[in-house]
Amino acid sequence: MTVQLGMPQPREDAGLSVPSARPAGAGAGLVDRYGRRATDMRLSLTDKCNLRCTYCMPAEGLEWLSKQAVMSAAEIVRIVRIGVERLGVRELRLTGGEPLVRYDLVDIIAELRRNHPELPISMTTNGVGLAKKAAPLKAAGLTRINVSLDSLHEETFTKLTRRPFLDQVLAGVDAAWAAGLGPVKLNAVLMRGINDAEAPSLLAWAVERGYELRFIEQMPLDADHGWTRRNMITAAEIRDLLSTDFVLTPDPRARDGAPAERFEVRRRVAGSDAGFGPVLGTVGIIASVTEPFCSDCRRTRITAEGKIMSCLFSREEFDLLGLLRSGASDDDLARRWQDAMWLKPKAHGMDHVGLDAPDFVQPDRSMSAIGG
Repeated sequence: MTVQLGMPQPREDAGLSVPSARPAGAGAGLVDRYGRRATDMRLSLTDKCNLRCTYCMPAEGLEWLSKQAVMSAAEIVRIVRIGVERLGVRELRLTGGEPLVRYDLVDIIAELRRNHPELPISMTTNGVGLAKKAAPLKAAGLTRINVSLDSLHEETFTKLTRRPFLDQVLAGVDAAWAAGLGPVKLNAVLMRGINDAEAPSLLAWAVERGYELRFIEQMPLDADHGWTRRNMITAAEIRDLLSTDFVLTPDPRARDGAPAERFEVRRRVAGSDAGFGPVLGTVGIIASVTEPFCSDCRRTRITAEGKIMSCLFSREEFDLLGLLRSGASDDDLARRWQDAMWLKPKAHGMDHVGLDAPDFVQPDRSMSAIGG
């Protein structure tokens, strides 16, 4: 549902116990009713993707947005500028869909870097085509990269993504490292009975090469709406799977609003819990479902068609691009953004925590259509 701030709301929203807009004196920046301040901007460049991951998209794909509906390069640059210069955004993550399918990606990043020389700019990608673009992306000003990689086995990768592109992804990961887009982070979603047994070997492969692996609990953001809590591999299970080969100890660095809980990784010694030798690297676990971190969420999201989503699970969206195209000033756009973030729910699209809650409703959009 798209909501125009300042306009009458549909009848079904009449019972929402939230203010219609941010009150005067709420403070600068992107603050919400729970005292959180968003400084991490996730901006989707496109809803299109060249994979069909089972936990995200249906096999036949989705109906893509028209070119006219998607933000232009100039509109992206303006929205980011407002976020950074007026609203306290301190880091930017470019997402999709798959951002590499956007023909003007390098130009967008180059313009963002010219405008914001010190801004950390990262990107999440599936890695298909990254081998050829890693060096140009680095030269344009991209800081680092996250690559989705759920399996190192061709058959399993193809089953999960419905595309035989594992070799391309692995080449892209290596190219990103060679180009200096580090730390290279890898995102893996474990699916019960499909790739969950690979967790230790995937971690071993990652730390051997200096990559930072992040395991992500499968979230109810699949287009088929087939997610169930019963079939999800939980953070506790992930830790148990890794414990067969490794000892994990909490990373001493502060989490500082990051979605991943980080652990130092050491090899396990038979009969001992102490581990052996030096720290091999780190691993992160993003437990959005079973160990939510909503109370310290610092993210604001802009979809490919310029809608503000204050929460990944929000069922309300606020139109920023339509306002921009109507000739609105930067001040008007900043206020719209602030009003939208003021209404950010407490957790999981609700004003209480819990994907097990009886009133939880899965968003209509899949992850690919939101932007991770």
